[in-house]
Amino acid sequence: MTSVTTMTAALEPAYRDRLMSLAREVSFEAGVRLFEEGRRADRFWIVRTGTVALDLRVPGRRAAVIESLGQGELVGWSWHFPPYLWHLGAEATSPVRAWEFDAEAVRVMCAGDAEFGRAVAVWIGRVVAQRLHASRVRLLDLYAPYGSGGAM
Repeated sequence: MTSVTTMTAALEPAYRDRLMSLAREVSFEAGVRLFEEGRRADRFWIVRTGTVALDLRVPGRRAAVIESLGQGELVGWSWHFPPYLWHLGAEATSPVRAWEFDAEAVRVMCAGDAEFGRAVAVWIGRVVAQRLHASRVRLLDLYAPYGSGGAM
């Protein structure tokens, strides 16, 4: 993931501080599912330590790991867009320590300050674009005929 999608690179210090005022520390053991595709997205996390794998259900096959996220990276963006349902799944692949955020509280904070809300929306938009690209590349690697994922 490029650095522009980490919170520290995407948000100016005053906005980071505001967002972090809502954070609570959590931890997950390896193998714990943080969320499942299609279920309600009511929170998100920023990884402090450890690794989280994002995966996508593929009919007739086991879930495809799309990307691994580590320190400073956002886990979950579906909380920002109605109908607030996860588009991917996520699992801790090592012990994880993270900051957890209540999605509704963050959405209220964004609605109350247009500039803050815009900064968060731009950050989340960059993350979505990066994850879409990673998903496309990974699925082409896994399932496309050799050579079909080349330059466009």
